[in-house]
Amino acid sequence: MATIQDVARSAGVSTATVSRVFSAPEQVAEDTRARVRAAVADLGYTPNLAAKTLRTLRTDKILVTVPDISNPFFSQVIRGVEEAATAAGYAVLLGDTRHEEAREDQYAQMLLRKEADGLIFLGHRLPDALAAMVARMGPRTPIVNGCEFSPNLSVSSAHIDNERAAAEVMAHLYDLGHRRIGVITGPLISPISRDRLAGVQGAVPRQAKLKALTVATGDFSIESGEARAGELLDRPSAPTALFCFNDEMAMGALAAIRRRGLKCPDDISVVGFDDIRFARYLDPPLTTISQPTHEIGRHVVRLLLDILSGDAEDRRDVTLPHQLVIRASTAPPPKGAST
Repeated sequence: MATIQDVARSAGVSTATVSRVFSAPEQVAEDTRARVRAAVADLGYTPNLAAKTLRTLRTDKILVTVPDISNPFFSQVIRGVEEAATAAGYAVLLGDTRHEEAREDQYAQMLLRKEADGLIFLGHRLPDALAAMVARMGPRTPIVNGCEFSPNLSVSSAHIDNERAAAEVMAHLYDLGHRRIGVITGPLISPISRDRLAGVQGAVPRQAKLKALTVATGDFSIESGEARAGELLDRPSAPTALFCFNDEMAMGALAAIRRRGLKCPDDISVVGFDDIRFARYLDPPLTTISQPTHEIGRHVVRLLLDILSGDAEDRRDVTLPHQLVIRASTAPPPKGAST
C-alpha cells in the first residue's frame, strides 16, 4: 500500500505539500497539484482520513437522530438536512432511536467520542450526558433540535407554531358547524403534543357554543389512531369531527370510520397534521396542517453550521410558517348531528 512519503518522492515534493493538495489545494500551484495527483493515480494512494480527523479535530460528519424512521414525516425533514449538509461538505449519519432512551444514549456517546462534529435530533429527549454538555458549553454546544421545540432543552431549534396551528384547525371545524369534536393527541410527554393540545383548549373558550370536546391519547401510529377513533365513535354521543395530531393517526381514524359503515365527511369529518406526501391521495383527500418539512431540515443544518463556525452567540429558535390545507375530508356535520 502506497504511503504519503511514496507520493512525495514520486512527485518531487514534500509530504506537507501532498497533504495540502488534499486539504487546501488552492494553496498549491497548479502544476504542483497536477504532479501530485498524477503520482496519487499511479501509486493508487488513498489518504488516511482517520489521521486527518485527529489532526484537524473535525470529522466532516453530522449525526441526525429520529424517533421513528418509519414515519414518513421525517423522510422529508431528512431530505432537507441531507441537501444542506452535502452542500456544506458534510456527510450525514442517520440514527433511528425508536423512542428508546438506551438508543438515544448510544448515539449521544458517538458525539461525545467526536465521531461526528454535531448532532441534530428530531425527538423531544436529550440524554443526560448531552444535557450536561449543553449546561457546560451553552450556545456553543454543537446540538440542534428540529420539530420538537422545547425551551427547556436550551438548544437552538427550527419548528412551526404548533399551538397556533391547532387553534386554526379548531376554528375551521367550528366554522363548518361542528359542535362535538374529538381530539386524538400524541404522547403528552412530547412538547408538540402538549402545544397542539394547548391550541385546542385555548380555542374552546372562544367557541362558546361547542357542545363537547373529547380527548384521547394516541402514540402517533396508524394503529393508535384507529383504536382511539373507534373508542370515540362508539360513545353514545359521538363526535362529528376528529382532529388527529398527525396524518398517520388520521389514516387510522379513516379506517375506524369505514369499519363502522360510516362515511367521511358525510357522517364525520377528519383532520390530520403534517401533510405527509400520502395525505392528498387518501380517500377522501385529507384536510391537514402542512409543515415545511424540507425547510425545517435545511434550517437545522444552518443553525448547526453557525455553531460549528463559531458564529452562534445565543440560542436561536426559528419559527417557520405552516398552512391549513383544506381538502375533502372536512365538511359540515349531518343535519341535527351538531346538537
